[in-house]
Amino acid sequence: MDSRVSELFGGCCRPGGGPAMGGTLKARGAGGSSGCGGPKGKKKNGRNRGSKANNPPYLPPEAEDGNIEYKLKLVNPSQYRFEHLVTQMKWRLQEGRGEAVYQIGVEDNGLLVGLAEEEMRASLKTLHRMAEKVGADITVIREREVDYDSDMPRKITEVLVRKVPDNQQFLDLRVAVLGNVDSGKSTLLGVLTQGELDNGRGRARLNLFRHLHEIQSGRTSSISFEILGFNSKGEVVNYSDSRTAEEICESSSKMITFIDLAGHHKYLHTTIFGLTSYCPDCALLLVSANTGIAGTTREHLGLALALKVPFFVVVSKVDLCAKTTVERTVRQLERVLKQPGCHKVPMLVTSEDDAVTAAQQFAQSPNVTPIFTLSSVSGESLDLLKVFLNILPPLTNSKEQEELMQQLTEFQVDEIYTVPEVGTVVGGTLSSGICREGDQLVVGPTDDGCFLELRVCSIQRNRSACRVLRAGQAATLALGDFDRALLRKSGGCASPGHGDGEPRDESHHLLSVRGRNSPTVPCHHIPARLPGDSTCGQRPSNGGGGKDSCQG
Repeated sequence: MDSRVSELFGGCCRPGGGPAMGGTLKARGAGGSSGCGGPKGKKKNGRNRGSKANNPPYLPPEAEDGNIEYKLKLVNPSQYRFEHLVTQMKWRLQEGRGEAVYQIGVEDNGLLVGLAEEEMRASLKTLHRMAEKVGADITVIREREVDYDSDMPRKITEVLVRKVPDNQQFLDLRVAVLGNVDSGKSTLLGVLTQGELDNGRGRARLNLFRHLHEIQSGRTSSISFEILGFNSKGEVVNYSDSRTAEEICESSSKMITFIDLAGHHKYLHTTIFGLTSYCPDCALLLVSANTGIAGTTREHLGLALALKVPFFVVVSKVDLCAKTTVERTVRQLERVLKQPGCHKVPMLVTSEDDAVTAAQQFAQSPNVTPIFTLSSVSGESLDLLKVFLNILPPLTNSKEQEELMQQLTEFQVDEIYTVPEVGTVVGGTLSSGICREGDQLVVGPTDDGCFLELRVCSIQRNRSACRVLRAGQAATLALGDFDRALLRKSGGCASPGHGDGEPRDESHHLLSVRGRNSPTVPCHHIPARLPGDSTCGQRPSNGGGGKDSCQG
């Protein structure tokens, strides 16, 4: 593991001590997690242990916010203490938007004390009771032995607590898939979502293609979406166990939505559109082991850096290369990632322990870039990527999410369909606010600068019905029967007001950037006039809407 990771996190080890929990775990938990034995901040012998010749390893001190909690022990708490612990777990789950990580056997200051087997068993039993109280499930991620100043073996256990929020069907994480043409992007997604390895000739990718010419050429030219689920115990849920997307959504507590983007330079504008419109939480940059950084790889890397989208790297096709070739490709990636333009800290993942550490550090620092080496044919190291995706927490702050939900509803239209017996359906991302079935929205602007008042008939997320849509979520809205020619991509749906039914002059819509071979890029905070204005139908003087869209 790169030494710069330790430098980045300020050094998780005190002088003379070994690495803490794989080297560089950084806690994002609350400063309120003493064991059941006493009040906060009064740790027995914590300072004395640190002053001995055999200095123990440390984690960073526990933080007040975030979803990581330190607990020394949870042995037979009183009823009052138990209720306090349950309240604390609810806070952690809220901070992690449904996920929390508990470090059992760790003091608030980060000292890795460890527990004997009997105490650890009792602590996990208490943690299980706490999870049942809030309706959550727990999964032991990993265990570590602490072997200092003690004749008895002592362990530290890391536990994942997961609970789907009451107002959500599942936890959602969007991952954009980038990489050069023929690097194996669609094949990897086919293996992950279908549950079957590739035959070496691209069989796994056939179900992902949307057009005949994609099947014939083997190259993606459009944007497609694939889903991979994890249940509350961290087990994979995909099409190998379920026949339909609805069944996957029903069986999953966490959903990974992959946005498969084009790798050929000819379709670069489509890739830019996907990165800007669908608001991915992070990106997966795929690099072929036998070709290294070639073609559009650098361009896709530059796009992710420019748009400040966190990304991790997957080196594919390792079954086609000698070990020295794979190592050379990894060294090439490390050199590029360490350059001043990137300034990343590469972290090679070679074990399940590394995958857990990488997921936590990736969420805590945008500079850490995990690197996986795997094969879609032999399945080598494929499980490490699944562990990473399962542990990876939401990358957006819960407070920012709440602020967006309190704003006016604004839905960015990226796709327009006509469905028989349903009518016009628009697909895109809810930029702000909350959208429910039956809500009245204004849609537009049309070519003459007007907005249409329409009703949301139904909502679907990941091909399953959904009654409520929240800021940051992608979905499709059925808007009933009307002429779809009145709408266009990069238009918008917005609430008419704060619930009083009156239009707002300061509402915003999305501006279409048109031109030959140019992407459609959403531009927020552009004033527009809604129905009720005397100028509706006239050309806006500020260039917003309709025929005044910019020409690329």
